[in-house]
Amino acid sequence: MFVLELTYTAPMERVDAALREHVEWLNEQYATGHFIAAGRKVPRDGGVILAAGMDRAAVERLVAEDPFSIADVCTYRITEFVATTTAPALEQYREQLPS
Repeated sequence: MFVLELTYTAPMERVDAALREHVEWLNEQYATGHFIAAGRKVPRDGGVILAAGMDRAAVERLVAEDPFSIADVCTYRITEFVATTTAPALEQYREQLPS
């Protein structure tokens, strides 16, 4: 599983100009099952996305396709972790530690 942390690097006007396309991209990723949750950070200086079901290379390719990345309004920090415990509603995302 991955935590994708976005940090805005451009004025909010530029971020907002790319927001509609970014939300469409997010919705596509939910439809494919890649994303579990996403939202703005508080204060609004970026966002966070939880992603699952992909390897790191696939995540890096996906992040490069984000309209925010294409518009050069944010940077991404990608953190991989093994979700060995979850809430019952997220049981399908539980992972096993590698041997």
